[in-house]
Amino acid sequence: MRERTVIAPLLLDWYDRHARVLPWRVPPKGGTGDPYRVWLSEVMLQQTTVAAVKSYFERFTSLWPSVEDLAAAPDEAVMAEWAGLGYYARARNLVACARAVAERGAFPDTREGLEALPGIGAYTSAAIAAIAFDRCETVVDGNVERVVSRLFAVETPIPRAKPLLRELADRLTPTERPGDFAQAMMDLGATICTPRNPACAICPLIGECAAQKRGIAAELPRKEPKKPKPMRQGIAWVGFSNAGVLLERRAEKGLLGGTLAFPSSGWDGSDLAPPADAPWREIGTVRHVFTHFTLDLVVATAPLAQKPDRGNLVALDEFDPKALPGLMRKVWDIAAPKDPSAPPVTASRARTKKQG
Repeated sequence: MRERTVIAPLLLDWYDRHARVLPWRVPPKGGTGDPYRVWLSEVMLQQTTVAAVKSYFERFTSLWPSVEDLAAAPDEAVMAEWAGLGYYARARNLVACARAVAERGAFPDTREGLEALPGIGAYTSAAIAAIAFDRCETVVDGNVERVVSRLFAVETPIPRAKPLLRELADRLTPTERPGDFAQAMMDLGATICTPRNPACAICPLIGECAAQKRGIAAELPRKEPKKPKPMRQGIAWVGFSNAGVLLERRAEKGLLGGTLAFPSSGWDGSDLAPPADAPWREIGTVRHVFTHFTLDLVVATAPLAQKPDRGNLVALDEFDPKALPGLMRKVWDIAAPKDPSAPPVTASRARTKKQG
């Protein structure tokens, strides 16, 4: 196919000279990458930026240099290091996948074998197969969809255009250096064929781009109008005693699954009572935007004079707020005592029924 014989060489030549230097990446023409590092980076990069992932990746690989090391790590330690990356089901699947790979002795080297592992879907399996095992697999993420939609001037809005964009991307994927080609497509989308103001003048594929020739490159890919996100409300209880601050481990399944958090209710489908009989006082509200809804979470604090009904008290000098997910760090930002040695004094009982 002309697309493959013309576009792939042009893009690979550009990649050989301009590839981004990333901690998980083997340089162009450097062979295949370490499957563990490729897998870990791809899982981390889902719904997240390269800039945000770099420090997490370097910390993870310092703590757990191999998949066997990660497989042996306690769940709580992995969840604590993951805090801030969001989408916590990924962290749970990360541990499950590491243990499955350690048990079988190595990563599978095919897309089908990889996709059978916990938490590995069509995109991630194709990326690992191409980059780590040099398999001729087509890797399609948001950057690739944007590049392809412009190369072929696809005006059908996303997500309706996704099957067509994948078919077109498959027409471009070469049999030689498929891993480098996949990373070249990602780099082109991240650095030149950007969502806004694409740098068409320096693009190695300018002569092959149908959208640029028609003057519509910056308008593509088109997207369906977004529906407004629904609002949810709830309450989080931050209790203090001489023994420390009250925290609990959330259920493995569901929102913020498996993470350390303050007891809460109302926003996640639960209808729970406060964790202890105490003079709860509302001190503010935090807003947090999830993928499918926006949350206003009332924060209430109280001194605890009796053993709580749920959760555990953690000494303040042992409590690391960085181990909390982003929502709960916002809660802590307004609930944390100015003097950590003295629990806050609270007064009137707060609203404890389910919010909204």
